[in-house]
Amino acid sequence: MATTADFKNGLCIEYNGKPCAIVWFQHVKPGKGGAFVKVKMRNLENGRILENTFNAGEKIDLVRIERRPYQFLYKDESGFHFMHNETFEQIDLYEDMVDNADLMKEGQYVEMMFHADDERVLSCELPPFVELEVTYAEPAVKGDTSGSTNAQKSVTVETGAEIMVPLFVNQGDRIKIDTRSREYSERVK
Repeated sequence: MATTADFKNGLCIEYNGKPCAIVWFQHVKPGKGGAFVKVKMRNLENGRILENTFNAGEKIDLVRIERRPYQFLYKDESGFHFMHNETFEQIDLYEDMVDNADLMKEGQYVEMMFHADDERVLSCELPPFVELEVTYAEPAVKGDTSGSTNAQKSVTVETGAEIMVPLFVNQGDRIKIDTRSREYSERVK
C-alpha cells in the first residue's frame, strides 16, 4: 500500500482493477480547498493513456511488474512462440499481444512485461531499433522527386513489412528501422 506522495514516473499502480504505469504527475495545492494530484498513466494491458485526479494522501495499490528477456522462435497458426533466454521456458502469444509483430524475424530478442503476482504477460516489446534486409524495392527513376528533398518510396523488408524509405535505398540493402514509429533510420553497412 502506498499513497499519492509516493508517485514518480514509471511507478506501476492498480487503477480500476488494471495495471497502469505513471507517465506524468503534478501535485497541485490550490489557494482554496484540499491539495490533489493530477496524473497521466498508461494502461499496461492495452497501451491507452488515462487521466485521473487523486486527492492528496489517497491510498493506492502498487503492482509488481517484471521485465524478462525472450527470443522469438517461430510463428504458426496458434500464434508467436518465444523462449526465455536463461530458463529455456517457452510461451506463445497471440499476434495482438506483440507490438509491431511484422518487424520481428526469427531469433529476434524481445522484452516481455509480466504482472508478477499472477504471471500474466502484459506486453511484448521489440528493441528500439531492428536491422532488416530490403527484399523488394522499386528502382528510383530520375525526376521522381518533383523538387522535393524528402522524396520517399515504399519497400518490403525480409519480414514482409512495408516501410517508407528515401529513394536511394535499393533491394539487398540492410536498413535500421525505429520500431516505435516504424520509420527508416539509416542504412547499415
